[in-house]
Amino acid sequence: MKAVKIENLSVYYGQTKALENVSMEVEEGEFLGIMGPNGGGKSTLLKAVLGLIPTTTGRILVYNKDIKENRSIIGYVPQFATMDKRFPISVFEVVLTGCIRKKISLFHKYSSKDRELAYEQLNRVGIAKLANRQISELSGGEFQKLLIARALAVQPKLLLLDEPTASVDAKSRDQIYELLGELNKEMTIILVTHDMMAISSNVRSLACLNGDLTYHGELELNENIVNKLYGCPVDLIAHGVPHRVLKQHRR
Repeated sequence: MKAVKIENLSVYYGQTKALENVSMEVEEGEFLGIMGPNGGGKSTLLKAVLGLIPTTTGRILVYNKDIKENRSIIGYVPQFATMDKRFPISVFEVVLTGCIRKKISLFHKYSSKDRELAYEQLNRVGIAKLANRQISELSGGEFQKLLIARALAVQPKLLLLDEPTASVDAKSRDQIYELLGELNKEMTIILVTHDMMAISSNVRSLACLNGDLTYHGELELNENIVNKLYGCPVDLIAHGVPHRVLKQHRR
């Protein structure tokens, strides 16, 4: 079964193109990495799959249904930078909001099952001991794990993550990748990232976006793909090692 099927998708913000004529399929159980330059449409693609933004053309199916019918099976981890940590709410309360299946009412009450589920997800991501802490007191890595726990409280079949390791330390990054590897045994994952470590060590397929889809397939990040993606000759240098991954280009 196709977890996600995108056909001829275009998204414009006014007269500005974000995505144009993107078509791709994601198999159930896949771990897809999406990479590309800033402004290339990566976050826009995730928001389109979630039904959070209007599309100009095309359609998106999630498990063979329109997104409006199947939004409840998607867990979403937004970019860390878009979140306001000053809001006075506890870690446990944030995860509880993921248990809401319909619009929240003024006097909404969570069930004992909701509370058990929320605590289970906090334990799963390794921050159950922080359940009563205010979110303003969390480190970057702890806050990112909180966002993942909230997404898991939805009990998703499809998990979307937008730069989940962009603002975390190396130890938290490794823990998050290890967790995602385990979660992929149960659900389909689509990960937007600039982190080449994630691409090389975790994902099983790759999509490259820069307004349109320049590549979608196996992990074959060769010179032609990278140059097409960024629109100019690019060198890939291994982190911490004076090693050139791609051949030296000529001007």
